[in-house]
Amino acid sequence: MIVYDLSCEDGHRFEGWFGSSGEFAVQLERGLLACPECGSAAVTKAPMAPAVPLKGNQVRHSAGDQSSETPQSEGAKSGKAVAAPVPDVPIPADVMMAVKKLAEAQAKALKDSQWVGKDFAEKSRAMHYGEEKTEIIHGEATPEQAQDLLDEGVSVAPLLFPVAPPEDMN
Repeated sequence: MIVYDLSCEDGHRFEGWFGSSGEFAVQLERGLLACPECGSAAVTKAPMAPAVPLKGNQVRHSAGDQSSETPQSEGAKSGKAVAAPVPDVPIPADVMMAVKKLAEAQAKALKDSQWVGKDFAEKSRAMHYGEEKTEIIHGEATPEQAQDLLDEGVSVAPLLFPVAPPEDMN
């Protein structure tokens, strides 16, 4: 895999990932590359700074004496997924209002719901098959467990906002 910094005729910069350097040329020639911001097909490789690895006992610092390690590079070292930085752009007021209303609706729904933690899949299934009294519950399930429940016809849905388990609450 090779990553190129690309730019369009309007100066927008973006990354492109290719299987090889030849693959970039093939996609460019076939007109498959376009700027994600403006849609321009006039795409070229942008100048890139070379990646010079540090010695194992060195730490890279920026001009402000802060580590220039990115969250992504830290995640790559640890093997854990790390969220990418979010641009500092104000969220539109109507979007904020919609998110607030969704959060309020979820909080209202959870008010009468019982936390069952990691037993969520088992309890949901037991209620579905009439082995336990039906009640409103919420808890944790892996994506595979959730898909199995849906495949069995058990009505479940993910929560839009994360919920801390009661034992983790202050």
